Amino acid sequence: MTVLLVFAGSALGAVARYLTDRFVRGRTRATFPWGTLAVNVVGSLLLGCVAGADPAWAASVGTGFCGGLSTYSTFSHETVRLLEDGRHGQALVNVAANLGAGVAAAAVGCLLTR
Repeated sequence: MTVLLVFAGSALGAVARYLTDRFVRGRTRATFPWGTLAVNVVGSLLLGCVAGADPAWAASVGTGFCGGLSTYSTFSHETVRLLEDGRHGQALVNVAANLGAGVAAAAVGCLLTR
């Protein structure tokens, strides 16, 4: 049963990531990867909210949905691409924003649900 919960959650999370990224890209013309930053921060917030929750919720929302929604591998790829394009400042901001805001969002999520 847990495997099915993770599978269903990750499928929904992946669709939410795709739609969020397209929505954000459609509203900005900037080359900075705002869509990836948005899904990573939201995914971290949700993961903080379900940390310590019932195991079924942690599996479906935490592992499944948040795993499908957030994309730290894409964040890494986009950071390398910014470096290859010579946009070192944007690459540094991308790393600081994704890591700092992600950890802060997870902490806020934990605090909101305690």
